[in-house]
Order: sequence, then C-alpha cells, then structure tokens
Amino acid sequence: MILLRLFFEFAKTGLFAVGGGLATIPFLRDLGTRTQWFTDADLTTMIAVSESTPGAMGVNMATYVGYTTAGIPGAVIATLGLVTPSIIVIIIIAGFLQKFRQSKTVDAVFYGLRPASTALIASAGLSVATAVLVTIGGVSEHTFTVHWPLILLTVAVFVCMRYTKLKKLHPIVFIGISALIGAVFQL
Repeated sequence: MILLRLFFEFAKTGLFAVGGGLATIPFLRDLGTRTQWFTDADLTTMIAVSESTPGAMGVNMATYVGYTTAGIPGAVIATLGLVTPSIIVIIIIAGFLQKFRQSKTVDAVFYGLRPASTALIASAGLSVATAVLVTIGGVSEHTFTVHWPLILLTVAVFVCMRYTKLKKLHPIVFIGISALIGAVFQL
C-alpha cells in the first residue's frame, strides 16, 4: 500500500510542478507535512544534496524520499511516479505538435505557463531561504532567530560570484567552499 501511495503522491507532484526541480519544493513541503515522511529540516537537506549531485533535483528528492520510506522499491516507485506524468504529456504533445505548431491558442497556453512556473520557483526559493536563514518558533511560536553567519556567507558568495575576479570560477567551487566553511564552523 505504501508503494502505491508513493507513486500517487509523486505523480501528483510531477503533474503539477511545472518549471523543473525547484518548482517541486512547495509540493514536497506539503507532502512532508501531510505524510510525515520527512520534516522541513530533511527537505532542506534534500535540496542541498540534490543541488550538489548529478541529475534532476526533483528526481533526486523523489528517489531519496522513496528510499527512506520503503527502501529500494520505494525509491524506484517514487521516481517513476514523478517522471510518469511528464513522459505521458511529452508523448501527447509530440503527437499533436505538428498539427498545432502555429496555433495561437497553444502559444497563449505556453505563454500563460511562464508566470505560473516563475511563481512556483520563486516560492521554492523563498521557502529554502527562510528554512535556512531564519528559524521560526524556538521559545514561542511568535519568535524567530536570524542565522547571521549564514546570511554573511550567502552575501559573500553572491558578491564573489558576481562582482569579483572569482566570478570566472565554476559554481561547484563556491558550493565546495561553502560546504567546507559550513562543516568547519558547523553552520
């Protein structure tokens, strides 16, 4: 039964998360809250690992959740659940693409999907930033703690990647250095 639920939950995510891996984050946050398969802290870790490893971010996260929930079969089923809607949609679109290639309606639909996927990605970015840079709760529900060392590291990496001669370095260098700083200073 758990395998069927894994497939169904990730198929819903794959169907509605238009815009790629970052667009899956709001759906995964909701999934974690509803199913208790993972916490927000686990989600933050999944995002960090998925961004740092090869492969599509959403697929990496689905595989991880499936594995932690139901072992190897769970990893396979959750991953298949996430990608199945995309495969079906691609097959359907490919069949009709030649016929509707110049259709103004099809252009309008794709034009309308752009802001939706942009909003999903922006929501994901804000969720990740909030989860990492600020702790809400703590002593009471009305308090929050700002993690200043992480904010300073974020600003430093941004400035280095954008405005210094270091911007010529590959982004993986900045990821590695940030991971090393985080491990050494336990950020």
